[in-house]
Amino acid sequence: MRLSRFTKSRKAERKQPSTASFRTEIIADVFVPDYGEDVRFFSRKIVDPGRLRGFSTRDSREGLVALFYLAVAAALPVRCWAPICDWASRFRLKRHMRKDFHGYAAAAQAVLGNGIDARQLFEALLAARHRRRMQLAAHLVARRWKPTIRLEGLEGLQAALRRGHGAILWCDQFTAQTMIGKRAIYEAGIEAHQVSVDTHGVSETAFGLRFLNPPLVDVENRFLKSRIVFDRDDAYQVTIRIQKMLRQNGVVMMTNTIHAGSTFTEVALGERGWTHLASAPANFAARGKTALFAMSTFEVVPFQEYRAVLSPEFVPAIPAPSSVDAARDGAKNMALQAHYILLKRDRLLEALKAYPEQMMSWSRHERMTEAQDSIAIGSEEGS
Repeated sequence: MRLSRFTKSRKAERKQPSTASFRTEIIADVFVPDYGEDVRFFSRKIVDPGRLRGFSTRDSREGLVALFYLAVAAALPVRCWAPICDWASRFRLKRHMRKDFHGYAAAAQAVLGNGIDARQLFEALLAARHRRRMQLAAHLVARRWKPTIRLEGLEGLQAALRRGHGAILWCDQFTAQTMIGKRAIYEAGIEAHQVSVDTHGVSETAFGLRFLNPPLVDVENRFLKSRIVFDRDDAYQVTIRIQKMLRQNGVVMMTNTIHAGSTFTEVALGERGWTHLASAPANFAARGKTALFAMSTFEVVPFQEYRAVLSPEFVPAIPAPSSVDAARDGAKNMALQAHYILLKRDRLLEALKAYPEQMMSWSRHERMTEAQDSIAIGSEEGS
């Protein structure tokens, strides 16, 4: 049932966007009795495709940082990398505190409580982002860098694949997930496909797409069987490709980002916070017999030890729809999707409590209908 519609403020409309702008519409609130709460479903429709910027000041900064870390990876031993990242993360600390900290602190405290040291977490996140840049340089230069990567929960994934209906790994945006998470799956002998967007990386300018993003994509591709690039103008064909891979018992990795697809969800998180979760993984799982897992990758000891954690398979408390019901409902069951969403939310909260300083993207502490100017704090990438 369609509930309401809202658009960007008039102030936002006066600015010519450099990126695409969207109209966001509430589709439905789905109540989940077992949890006693609602899952809100949204749709996103493009209003203005925006313009592709040629170059930005961030491009020059990211380019210099990349060259710096390439030199560090080539010239210095691994034990020096973490202190250098900590030092580099403080260069623009005052600007980050002025522009980003207050939104981050509000979002983190809404989820984890007022007792946390938000500034300490924020500074730790800045350092973790620099270590993520260093991870890229290490994969490009330091060929003998072999960190310990422990993959937990592999037995559940293998059991699901023996059933022959494929599996989806629903990945969180922790700083180590992008490269180390894929590497963990690859080194376990699993050939995975990644659902991605064409702007994946650090920049969405023409310069960034040409020079800054390809090294990251190339490193990730070492650990993937294929990359499925999402095209908003042809989402149907992308959906068909994913369904085909799942029917072939493939493993598909999807990052928890709401920016690529045409629908997403909002659920309560933690003490009084809210988060936005992609609906596509739950939708694919609800359509058929595909197994769904959450995946989070954590940095335990910088550049030495990492944990890639697969959750137990998500098994909703309600049965999947019959083939007749699925056909009548267009192969969608929003009640079942809502169960998957809340199972994913629980795993996300567990991971956030363990490693909050490594989460790259925090939703705002308000509901989306109450804060239309921004829906993410600290996000650097799509998928």
